[in-house]
Amino acid sequence: MPSFQPIEAPKCPRCGKSVYAAEERLAGGYVFHKNCFKCGMCNKSLDSTNCTEHERELYCKTCHGRKYGPKGYGFGTGAGTLSMDNGSQFLRENGDVASVRNGARLEPRAIARAPEGEGCPRCGGYVYAAEQMLARGRSWHKECFKCGTCKKGLDSILCCEAPDKNIYCKGCYAKKFGPKGYGYGQGGGALQSDCYAHDDGAPQIRAAIDVDKIQARPGEGCPRCGGVVYEAEKKLSKGREWHKKCFNCKDCHKTLDSINASDGPDRDVYCRTCYGKKWGPHGYGFACGSGFLQTDGLTEDQISANRPFYNPDTTSIKARDGEGCPRCGGAVFAAEQQLSKGKVWHKKCYNCTDCHRPLDSVLACDGPDGDIHCRACYGKLFGPKGFGYGHAPTLVSTSGESTIQFPDGRPLAGPKTSGGCPRCGFAVFAAEQMISKTRIWHKRCFYCSDCRKSLDSTNLNDGPDGDIYCRACYGRNFGPKGVGYGLGAGALTTF
Repeated sequence: MPSFQPIEAPKCPRCGKSVYAAEERLAGGYVFHKNCFKCGMCNKSLDSTNCTEHERELYCKTCHGRKYGPKGYGFGTGAGTLSMDNGSQFLRENGDVASVRNGARLEPRAIARAPEGEGCPRCGGYVYAAEQMLARGRSWHKECFKCGTCKKGLDSILCCEAPDKNIYCKGCYAKKFGPKGYGYGQGGGALQSDCYAHDDGAPQIRAAIDVDKIQARPGEGCPRCGGVVYEAEKKLSKGREWHKKCFNCKDCHKTLDSINASDGPDRDVYCRTCYGKKWGPHGYGFACGSGFLQTDGLTEDQISANRPFYNPDTTSIKARDGEGCPRCGGAVFAAEQQLSKGKVWHKKCYNCTDCHRPLDSVLACDGPDGDIHCRACYGKLFGPKGFGYGHAPTLVSTSGESTIQFPDGRPLAGPKTSGGCPRCGFAVFAAEQMISKTRIWHKRCFYCSDCRKSLDSTNLNDGPDGDIYCRACYGRNFGPKGVGYGLGAGALTTF
């Protein structure tokens, strides 16, 4: 029987050690440790949003632009900070990257040597009160107070004093001096048996697990690989059980969860973007948003072949006379009904009978002919004709003849009184009165005496001649004249 050969775990390009699933970070096709996933120049911690890989080395976007981006005027991080910065401030004289902490460069300094056993255990220099850190009864420099293995900065909480008279962080202390083997380590999420400085002596763990090794009965296993799905790795979608490893988008292989998974008509799972591209509507007005409408390179034949289409026939089920949809006569069910003047319509049929514009309860107008119209078509068919109606200056007569008997809208007969409208002299009734300076006007007569602009209580100005004006005409007729006065600093007049 052949001996078991474990699959070798991938190596981190930064430190060269094996990377296991619980601590891996992906960038540029390479696998890094979480602690190694930082910028190679400024030492800034990175994530998937600001990481840039170049020749197996990681950089933040700023440092990558400094080292490999275009230089000179017109480039850089913004119009206000164009520069020729190439990151030389992070390099030593020999070309290596200088040590950086929290984004600040640490300049090398000369340290006075202390007598043996009295100075900093790490560098041997004098330690003054302003920079001392205490551990094992000894004083350390603050910049020397870091883990002896991973060089992580420590404090009184993270520091662990080891039997070798050095200090370590909790993780490195557990790896070097803690119990070994499965079941120990940093926690359930990162169980390890890293018992040597290098991982040559540690037992290898399979990085890739063949989930289809144990096949299930037809129709019962994982839909992607057909293997048996156990409880610890189960993912549910549309009543079917998937392996956690197999629960990814069929097209782009993006890892999915219960929020972004979409079940396709082919009984596979997709992310939302790929589902929309493959099964959603295509063409202008659809896709990823109105700001970037696209058809994803599909031809009309491909769209028609791949997209399920159903055109409902509302007349297939006829209703009894007088009970169905007034437009097509078909039966109207509750899921598609629209109400108008006691009648029930199909949602598909609920549009203007003239321009076929889709309607709703706000836009629909019931006409005398028993049909429904949009507001514009209703006004053309059944509204008053000619100039002088409505609130818009563009109402026209569709027949070319005016139906207005009195175009100016003023009475031609009746007594004129001294208490009537100052403009026309006829009596003013309560339904049409406008008040100005204790005088009552008709609403139709309440306009500027010069420019004929309609007025209201907000732009009304009473003139000394007893008439009313808009603000502009009042200032022109009765306001102060000369340079410095008028309608404003931009339009000084001497009218």
